[in-house]
Amino acid sequence: MQVLSEAQHEPGFCTFFQECGLNPLLNDTFIPAIVPCFDYSRARHLTGEHYRRLKEVCPMLDKGENNTYACCSIKQLSSLERSLTLSKAVLIRCPSCAENFAHLHCITTCSPNQSQTINVTQVMNVTSQGKTKLAVVGYQAFLSTTFAEASFQSCKNVRIPATGGFAIGTMCGRYGAKLCNPQRWYDFQGDSSNGLAPLDIDFQLIKEGHTEGLPEGVIPYNGRALMCNETTPSGGQFCSCQDCEESCPKMPPPPQPPSPFMLLGTDGFLVISIILLCLLILAFLLYVSVACFSRKRKDEEKGKRRGKDQNSNDVTQRDIDPSEVTCADRNSLVAQDFLSLQFQRWGTLMATYPLTVLLLSAIVVAVFSAGLKSIELTTDPVELWSAPNSRARQEKDFHDSHFDPFFRTNQLILTAPGRKGHIYNSLLFGPQNFSGLVSKDLVIELLQLQTRIQVKTSLKDVCFAPLNPSNPSLTDCAVNSLPQYFQNSLDNINAKVNMTELGVTKEVDWRDHLIYCLNSPLSFKDITDLGMSCMADYGAPVFSFLAVGGYENDDFTNAEAFILTFSLNNYARNSTKFKVAMQWETEFLKIVQEYQKNPACNFTFAYMAERSLEDEINRTTAEDIPIFMISYAVIFVYIAVALGEYSSWRRILVDSKFLVGLGGILVVGCSVLASMGFYSWIGIPSSLVILQVVPFLVLAVGADNIFIFVLEYQRDVRKPGETRQEQIGRVLGNVAPSMLLCSLSESVCFFLGALSTMPAVKTFALYAALAVLMDFILQMTAFVALLSLDARRQDNNRCELLCCVKVSTRRPNKPNEGFLLPLMRKYYAPVLLHRYTRIIVVKLQILFQCKLTKIILFLVQGSYMLDYFKYLYKYFEVGVPVYFVTKGGYDFATVEGMNAVCSSVGCDQFSMTQKIQSYLAIPANSWVDDFIDWLNPGSRCCRLYTFGPNVGQFCPATEVNVFFFCFLLPATRFMAYHTPLTNSQDFTAALLKARELAHNITLGMRKIKGTSPDFEVFPYTVTNVFYEQYLTIVPEGLFNISMCLLPTFVVCCLLLGLDLLSGLLNLLTIIMIVVDTVGVMTLWGIHYNAVALINLVTAVGISVEFVSHMTRSFALSIKPTHVERAMEATANMGSAVFAGVAMTNLPGILVLAFAKAQLIQIFFFRLNLIITLLGLVHGLVFLPVLLSYFGKCFIGACLCTQ
Repeated sequence: MQVLSEAQHEPGFCTFFQECGLNPLLNDTFIPAIVPCFDYSRARHLTGEHYRRLKEVCPMLDKGENNTYACCSIKQLSSLERSLTLSKAVLIRCPSCAENFAHLHCITTCSPNQSQTINVTQVMNVTSQGKTKLAVVGYQAFLSTTFAEASFQSCKNVRIPATGGFAIGTMCGRYGAKLCNPQRWYDFQGDSSNGLAPLDIDFQLIKEGHTEGLPEGVIPYNGRALMCNETTPSGGQFCSCQDCEESCPKMPPPPQPPSPFMLLGTDGFLVISIILLCLLILAFLLYVSVACFSRKRKDEEKGKRRGKDQNSNDVTQRDIDPSEVTCADRNSLVAQDFLSLQFQRWGTLMATYPLTVLLLSAIVVAVFSAGLKSIELTTDPVELWSAPNSRARQEKDFHDSHFDPFFRTNQLILTAPGRKGHIYNSLLFGPQNFSGLVSKDLVIELLQLQTRIQVKTSLKDVCFAPLNPSNPSLTDCAVNSLPQYFQNSLDNINAKVNMTELGVTKEVDWRDHLIYCLNSPLSFKDITDLGMSCMADYGAPVFSFLAVGGYENDDFTNAEAFILTFSLNNYARNSTKFKVAMQWETEFLKIVQEYQKNPACNFTFAYMAERSLEDEINRTTAEDIPIFMISYAVIFVYIAVALGEYSSWRRILVDSKFLVGLGGILVVGCSVLASMGFYSWIGIPSSLVILQVVPFLVLAVGADNIFIFVLEYQRDVRKPGETRQEQIGRVLGNVAPSMLLCSLSESVCFFLGALSTMPAVKTFALYAALAVLMDFILQMTAFVALLSLDARRQDNNRCELLCCVKVSTRRPNKPNEGFLLPLMRKYYAPVLLHRYTRIIVVKLQILFQCKLTKIILFLVQGSYMLDYFKYLYKYFEVGVPVYFVTKGGYDFATVEGMNAVCSSVGCDQFSMTQKIQSYLAIPANSWVDDFIDWLNPGSRCCRLYTFGPNVGQFCPATEVNVFFFCFLLPATRFMAYHTPLTNSQDFTAALLKARELAHNITLGMRKIKGTSPDFEVFPYTVTNVFYEQYLTIVPEGLFNISMCLLPTFVVCCLLLGLDLLSGLLNLLTIIMIVVDTVGVMTLWGIHYNAVALINLVTAVGISVEFVSHMTRSFALSIKPTHVERAMEATANMGSAVFAGVAMTNLPGILVLAFAKAQLIQIFFFRLNLIITLLGLVHGLVFLPVLLSYFGKCFIGACLCTQ
């Protein structure tokens, strides 16, 4: 080989001409490396066939047949055309780019002034066909920076639709698209080691006007390069928007996000809340003032006899004239008398035949509960939270029926914290940062783990194998990991070779290959002398964001995490193959967990299988069952102790209510079992949420009724001549209407809540409604009978657990008020209802309400899923895949139809894929663009038949059936990636925007001639079915809660004899409890979702217990003033509510704080604690004060009756 130092450079002269044979310095090239003969001579005049070929290959050199000269032969033109065809396959989407690329190589190969543009630096003798000639194997090409920069700019944004990457990334060697620039682009083109260049070309980019260092006579080529938004002289259209920013139509700027709501220079909602607070306080003070003034005027006019109560509140006593009693009062009292009489008769009957009643109750419960044998528990999160008729479910079903379900993902994210990194001085890439993770020993360890999982789990039986789905081998399985850059070969990782670059010889190894592949994952051969491919062993590229994570600015080798992903085929849940996939995932988790416990493991990692979320929910729910059992045990112990009378130490075993408390718990349990059994009979599945929430709810409701009934019985004295059964019946007649009011309100409330579209909320409401109803029925039957038996035992002075043992101390014949009633009557009620306290309470309530009105997670502690999601959000560089799916009714076979979808040259500026590009992180993979590339005569891409009589044979682009097939497509899809999404707000916003984009695309494509009117494009992501609820959760919640609030008002009005005022006060207090609950949820970090909505529906039911009993007790009081009636209701009914609801719930709730599942901690412990405390405050603090001002009572009718 000779190195030339001097050469002549004159216009009209060639430096080389004709082909001399193959370059002896190169082997294993993609195309024959044919080199030209060194021949300094004049340019040849072209005519005939020679001229025609030049005009086809290099039209920019055409000066007319009589005036065209060139420095290339016909053979050289054919070789040049063959070489350009390979490049055009990835650049043809942008004709001006392809034209500029061809322009450059036409100038260096065929220009008539070739000697002025190039400078031959290396020649050697080449023997071909028995002749030895001097051939050029290296030269310098001089280009102006203006031409070079313009050419590069026209090509830098050209996409490869099949991969979503940039074409320039495959043509810039180690630098990839991110770091590519004109010099590096041309250096790669001139590097003979890339397998495409037949010889070494040293491109010298010279700034205009700079001549220093140039060989004499050399003039850097400064032709005009086309801009990407220009048409080509040969008629090629300008590049598409996706490939050329300059071609994009001018879009109006997006609307600015709404500015914060401001008033008077500050938070508008705060200002409104302050104004509302002031108005409400002023209105209240005005009402109090007017009421006091009006009362004094009336007292003076009618000469009333006035006194003072113990709190200096006005007391007015006078006789009630029957004419003063309104019709509404009479109706209310008639309703109360009727209900009391019926319940009295019923209670007497139940108490008379207790054993028969208990037997019949047990039979009814057994019949209902027998349905439990066929109970179905819904554990599939999709079935649980997404309605079958919801848009997301319908879209998922359509996608899965046409494309199979989205593949199952099993993934590890591995880190190695604490390991020290290093700087690797690469021969080819210069100094590169390598993190402590990216080291040879850890790469090998990762490969060993991957191989162990592949071999021990029979991966090929279930894996997703996109290139060989019918009969996959282990190497056909889609496994994405860093070792795939080495084709999972330990020999490739250990490979090393000495390489010379720019006169420097140095060893290159796995690190050089990895650097290259991370930046150019589509390459079949790296630029090192290792010559290894970057493609995975299953035949597809592994993009850097699927192999490593936790890097910045594409500094891949400084990554903090390895990502190892196994993709499995997905199947319907009733398929046997689904069970096989689930079994593989079980083995996968077992291997990974064993590896994590291995002391030799050098990784800290998180992992998940597709089944993990469902498994973890089931596991932690099972682990928390003891916590629930302890919670129920605490509640039981409290009920058993609190229901006792304890009048004497000698009678403690007689007066205790252990069996009554146990009976009350059994009544609750039987009502839940009966409800679950009934719905199992009719085929409505249950869920773990129902098993956890419904018993708790029914226990809260049932315990309250038990306390009200038992305490009323204990505080009552048997009348002379009255039997025990009659006394129980009379007591039941007093309290049962109140129990009916609450139970009926709650049951109707939950039945209406079943109108919800969310499956979990709907089934919960159905189960809760029937359970509450059954609880009331059993309380009116079995519990009355049980109390009758216990009263008979107590009357006989028999011990509770030792029925044969009697005590001599007899039961005192006086009411037993216990401890709580006197305390509330003597201290709490007078203090609460003092005239100044009442004003303070109202003001504080208004302030609290305004503040909270302004304000308005299935993960597990100790679960590997929690660690996995933390790693996922921290290290993953892209979001979830999203498919834009087209339904049938669109004609892809027409030019207009294709143009409305594709993104290459000639396509509509607002085509489907163009719009997707403007929205997503990685543009859509478009089969239409691939199809167009295949149809392109300039593309030499080969296709084979995959079905039909010609399987395995070449499929020509002229195949007519291809177009017919396109027209009949029932569905197609275009895949892209979201940007990283880390929380429910991100996923919801992504879903909303994707749907807006799909709707816009649908409207545009429907305008294409021949498109069906019902044609539709929709976005499909596997997470849509879970996050769709957030799009409608607010209106859905308002609807459900409104449906629950409605019966509380209607039932209260009806059972109180059309008393609208009591119904409104009752409704107002419950609404305030729900609103305040939502406000405190925000303060305590409880997110509003479907589980929270279930608890808010529950809150309505529990609030009824705190409120309705008090409202009815106040309405039936015959005390002379509102304040005294409120005191009586607070003392008598408030003590029962406090003991029955608050003190029953709180001990059990506090136990739940020790649960492992965050679902339990947040939505059961926190939320139920909030509901109970707010119900207690509103029911026993605010409501008595509210009733003392605005309450309605039947005092006139009651006094007249008396």
